[in-house]
Amino acid sequence: MTQLAVDDLTLEVRESSRRKTLEITVERDGELVIAAPRGTDERLLRDFVIEKRLWIYQKLAEKAERRRRLPRKEYINGEGFLYLGRSYRLKRVPSEAQDTPLKLVAGRFQLREDALPDAREHFVRWYSARASDWLAARVREHARRMGVEPAGVKVQDLGYRWGSCGKGNRVYFHWKTILLPRHIAEYVVVHELVHLHEPHHTPAFWRRLERAMPDYEQRKAWLARNGIEVEGV
Repeated sequence: MTQLAVDDLTLEVRESSRRKTLEITVERDGELVIAAPRGTDERLLRDFVIEKRLWIYQKLAEKAERRRRLPRKEYINGEGFLYLGRSYRLKRVPSEAQDTPLKLVAGRFQLREDALPDAREHFVRWYSARASDWLAARVREHARRMGVEPAGVKVQDLGYRWGSCGKGNRVYFHWKTILLPRHIAEYVVVHELVHLHEPHHTPAFWRRLERAMPDYEQRKAWLARNGIEVEGV
């Protein structure tokens, strides 16, 4: 076996009789390599990749970020920031004007002047908190309907992935999911919940997804076309 495919990841398998442990590396060009002792069972390789999947996505995203020079936010008055598909303008306010560094008030993000040096961290924290509440509510709603019981919901930086289904039936979402339009973010939720029934993107997975969300193809296509353009912070 020279290649191993695990969902959307393809790894080159390099076996060695001298090697005692498994190791994954992300090459400079983004190629994935798994080094393994000679004769390692494919199931062990797959389990190892699944265990390391979040780390792999983050490394791939870091490499992609270095290749793509995205415009950085400047945190100036009038600059737009997405939240559930809508763009809200930024207003910088005096330090004594509000009790928290960042608020969404009357259709504007208000950032305290003294918070400017750490503006990105404040936005990521704000988005992550809103994403945790909103996504957890959507997960509860759809899980009941779909007959699944996720062990928990975790929001973090998933690199270039919107969501992931981890070991132990825990579902993960990128904090940037809360920037997407509601119906697209909902697609991300349902997609990951289907993985609790079907771990891989098999025909059975897509059939089950269609039953849960009959118009999933339009939402999936929107995300494929526009997801890359969702502004970060």
